[in-house]
Amino acid sequence: MSEQIKHECGIAFIRLLKPLSFYQEKYGTALYGLNKLYLLMEKQHNRGQDGAGIATIKLDVKPGHRYISRYRSMAQNAVADIFGYVQSKFVAIQNETPELMEDTEWLKANVSFIGEVLLGHLRYGTHGKNSIENCHPFLRQNNWMTRNLVIAGNFNMTNVDELLEQLYELGQHPKEQADTVTVLEKIGHFLDEENQELFDAYKKEGYDNIEITHKISDALNIAHILRRSAKTWDGGYAISGIVGNGDAFVLRDPSGIRPAFYYADDEIVVAASERPAIQTAFNINFNDIKEIEPGHALIVKKNGKVTQEIFREPQEKRACSFERIYFSRGSDADIYKERKYLGKLLCKQILNAVDGDLKNTVFSFIPNTAEVSFYGMVEGLHEHIRTTQKDALLHRKDQLTDQELDDLLSLTPRVEKLAIKDVKLRTFITQDADRGDMVAHVYDTTYGLIKNHTDTLVAVDDSIVRGTTLKQSIIKIFDRLHPKKVIIVSSAPQIRYPDCYGIDMSKMGEFVAFEAAIQLLKLRGLEQVIEDVYQKCKASLLLPKEEITNYVKEIYRPFKQEEISAQITKIITPEGTNAEVQVIYQTLDNLHIACPNHKGDWYFSGNYPTPGGNRVVNKAFVNWKEGNNQRAY
Repeated sequence: MSEQIKHECGIAFIRLLKPLSFYQEKYGTALYGLNKLYLLMEKQHNRGQDGAGIATIKLDVKPGHRYISRYRSMAQNAVADIFGYVQSKFVAIQNETPELMEDTEWLKANVSFIGEVLLGHLRYGTHGKNSIENCHPFLRQNNWMTRNLVIAGNFNMTNVDELLEQLYELGQHPKEQADTVTVLEKIGHFLDEENQELFDAYKKEGYDNIEITHKISDALNIAHILRRSAKTWDGGYAISGIVGNGDAFVLRDPSGIRPAFYYADDEIVVAASERPAIQTAFNINFNDIKEIEPGHALIVKKNGKVTQEIFREPQEKRACSFERIYFSRGSDADIYKERKYLGKLLCKQILNAVDGDLKNTVFSFIPNTAEVSFYGMVEGLHEHIRTTQKDALLHRKDQLTDQELDDLLSLTPRVEKLAIKDVKLRTFITQDADRGDMVAHVYDTTYGLIKNHTDTLVAVDDSIVRGTTLKQSIIKIFDRLHPKKVIIVSSAPQIRYPDCYGIDMSKMGEFVAFEAAIQLLKLRGLEQVIEDVYQKCKASLLLPKEEITNYVKEIYRPFKQEEISAQITKIITPEGTNAEVQVIYQTLDNLHIACPNHKGDWYFSGNYPTPGGNRVVNKAFVNWKEGNNQRAY
């Protein structure tokens, strides 16, 4: 992607189902769980680089001994920093009494982070709050083991105000207005209630307090707690939690917006935000890793029983398509194929834009995440060439001259790497004018490959959000090559609406497609549409979220996609550009063809999977109209 957008976040969960001595004997280390957690997190570092954290819980620890350990970091390489800190716990032991490194009982009793239940988190801060207190996992502490709670997640709730009000009504007074706090306290409240109800029931049956403690641990109904907690949540979420006794869960929202995968056998249960992380860390076959179903929770009881239970009625699956286009690593077999297909499906539009002239067209991509789509586009061009050659040889072979035949058989896409990202360059100068000049040099180019004023340059990007990097850097450097025309091709459709489920796209004014639509309305004397939408959006905010319609769709309704693309082209073309510029976008229909199992497309279509999404988009428009530069949720 030419301009980075942030995404929140990645989770990694491990439950060791055997005693620690088993892993020492089989794998040669008591640190098996920690080593695997490190791999799971490192293989998902693309999901969060603003901070990270881990928490571990030891099972069956005697009273008076610490059984929960947590460490969070905001270091530049937070994962390495965390595990460096953990490793420091063992350095002296390894140097002075190495035999104790094989004594799992001693290690568990004397060293923190040696536990059977492990939880890791990688964080992208989507809205500027970036402190150690905002790093997961979050911890809710209590002297009762079964009332302790640790959670970490990849989520955003659209109805934080509503959830906070519910906590107030329960008698709580949360210290912060944030969805992480509301989720923690909501689950914590019903965990407390479940504990109290079980305590009262066992007390009536005559059990003493110590006996009751053990019976509560066995009887905790995690699915029931989650059903009560998540009843009014509106958002996209994959959340993992651990109760102090060792009961654990990983749950996924009813529409399956955020991703969650798991694997279980008789040794381990592991869950993560991305499937390849599990494949790599544990050397597991692709087909053995399953998705947690929408509206379901993967539950691992302290006794090792693993179930997947419904906690919210599943809705139509609307898994986030941006995971497939950009966020998740392309090493997932399905994602790799889908990204290639997205590129292939662009060929028809591209061939029309270059008038079928492949001889004078050079194809490239904007690094680094558009590369796979680029391969798919090239594959599609080769198929087009084979079809053209076959048709000519079948129907015109007697009419072809030797030169025409040679030209036909030698036809191949001209593929070059023209945009090179200088990852070492930092835009550190604070003055706006200087910063703009620095941004213009974040990308470099390869000279000498374009025929001056003859070649068309086609460059694939995976998505275009704001268009600023294209305008300030990429188109300028391409223009230095003196092409006749520059075509920027987005493998994603036009981003028209804010996301409210975990992606850092929350303000209407940040979208170049929205800016283009507004400009077109004004140019064509349709300013009243803007005012009408504003009044409708403002009035809708007084309604319950379930009754709200996305009125912002009316901003785009007067225009075809090609008209908005043409206006976007004008916006992102720098003044003084000599080459003709054109922007081509993927269609929604083709997106769904390429990613049939990930139909979450609200940022493109405006079709939000939860009622809170419609409230957010209308609020975002009101904020834009009123000049309020705040997120809408």
